[in-house]
Amino acid sequence: MFYLAKTDPQIADIIEKERLRQQNGLELIASENLVSRAVLEAMGSVMTNKYAEGYPGKRYYGGCEFYDIAENLARDRLKKLFGAQHANVQPHSGTQANMAVYFAFMKLGEGLMSMKLSQGGHLSHGSPVSFTGHFYNVTQYSLDPKTEMLDYGMVGELAKKEKPKIIVCGASAYPRTIDFKAFQEIADDVGAYCMADIAHIAGLCATGVHPTSVGVTNFTTTTSHKTLRGPRGGAIMCNTEYAQAIDKAVFPGMQGGPLMHTITAKAVCFEEALRPSFKEYNRQIVKNAKVLAETLMDCGLRLVSGGTDNHLMLIDLIGQGITGLEAETALGKAGITANKNTIPNETKSPFVTSGLRLGTPVVTSRGMKEEHMRQIGTWIATVVKDIHNEAAIKDVKTKVTAMAGKFPLYPE
Repeated sequence: MFYLAKTDPQIADIIEKERLRQQNGLELIASENLVSRAVLEAMGSVMTNKYAEGYPGKRYYGGCEFYDIAENLARDRLKKLFGAQHANVQPHSGTQANMAVYFAFMKLGEGLMSMKLSQGGHLSHGSPVSFTGHFYNVTQYSLDPKTEMLDYGMVGELAKKEKPKIIVCGASAYPRTIDFKAFQEIADDVGAYCMADIAHIAGLCATGVHPTSVGVTNFTTTTSHKTLRGPRGGAIMCNTEYAQAIDKAVFPGMQGGPLMHTITAKAVCFEEALRPSFKEYNRQIVKNAKVLAETLMDCGLRLVSGGTDNHLMLIDLIGQGITGLEAETALGKAGITANKNTIPNETKSPFVTSGLRLGTPVVTSRGMKEEHMRQIGTWIATVVKDIHNEAAIKDVKTKVTAMAGKFPLYPE
């Protein structure tokens, strides 16, 4: 960072401190990951210097010939990765990808049906504090209160009653397998479109570790980070019959110039995801998650739905007599980064919560395996079950730092 340190030493210092925080701790945020050096290089390249409004072959600026090649590579690689007929890689985020689908196929005030935020859904799926809650007539389904899993019969009955224009499936905090075919059948039955938001599980879907929604539901939206391990951004996949409407909704409908350095980095990410090693990597993410979940339960902590099928899990902290905020804060002192999260039938504020969400993408990217998950699970339980024991928290942090030191962010 020679030029940055010379130009803005304050920012250079902040970046170095963040690098050390990541290196010396254990990141267990389910929606985060660690990109490759190649992705970092693409993100920080001269591809950030130009506007490229429009699409390959039809730009509104000159000098875009290499940007066209990069975007076409990103689109083609994403289509190959998922077996999609059409892909749009311009959305700046998963929320904007979702917004484009709504914008293309719904009018203001029409019906949107989705999972409640407190049950595992996402803000952009119809939360009252999101644009979706203001623009559309939102109906939301919940999980089965006994199993804490999706009840497709209940979802189907609600769809018949409400007759929404779009049914959203996918979640930001649901630890179980989602039956995308069942959702599409429900949508077909009531004359609705079905949009699958696979932002969290995209890498698992691309590699067959989780059933895919591409080619099953009408639309699939995703982020390019999380289990895909790419830059922070969004994408949309669909069949060719919807391609024109989707592309028009993204540009000029809701975005101007695309972030071409990010799209270039997406192309790198998708190429990496096409390699055979990426399938084994996603398998390891799930193996690690299952072992971490089992360890937590063996230590006496209750997990929502009793475990996990994917990369994440939710700890129900009600039995521990503490909040998600308290657990997040205590674990942070121990060098373990997690996030407070609502759980089914939540009674506390989203700023406090009764749960804690954990995920394994980052630690898997660093090379950690099942034996490390057992140790991490034990440390989490030690802290969560005695959060006022400063000596124990300090001891865990020492051990966390020692383990983290064996797994550098970017090995030489």
